[in-house]
Amino acid sequence: MNYCMECGTKLQKKYLEKEGMIPFCETCHTYRFPVFSTAVSMEVLSPDREKVLLIQQYGRDRNILVAGYINQGENAEETVKREVMEEIGVSVSQVHFERSEYYERSNTLMLNFSCVADTERLDNVSETEIDSCAWFPLEEAKWAVAEGSLAGKFLKAFLAGRESASESK
Repeated sequence: MNYCMECGTKLQKKYLEKEGMIPFCETCHTYRFPVFSTAVSMEVLSPDREKVLLIQQYGRDRNILVAGYINQGENAEETVKREVMEEIGVSVSQVHFERSEYYERSNTLMLNFSCVADTERLDNVSETEIDSCAWFPLEEAKWAVAEGSLAGKFLKAFLAGRESASESK
């Protein structure tokens, strides 16, 4: 953050005890800690956990995970359930945090979750938010997800975690 979000003054680094060098607004006399959006993305698994749902949206021909921004006053797990219901029309359970990553392009902290859909039916998909969606067998999904995308990175890490967990049994 280079400028004060309140007055627009260029921020200067100033030492704050126990925090280090923090952006400071000389006009407002206030430290300005980083401000960013927070969103969730999810591996939506079929009820038998053998498939994952991938979507396409915004006119782009690439498969990604279901995702959405966290609303003020909402926790991340509630957002997972709301976003899947809004976009896909499916209820989910067994919401499990997987990992997080800061996504610089949109200044967003992405929280990745896995969850299990109550059905594979896709007859209530939002026509305004989703261009298309489909269930992919787990092995196929890693090749179908957009190469080099954050969705791909999350999905491949999720699948690798499943593989190592089944190998250790």
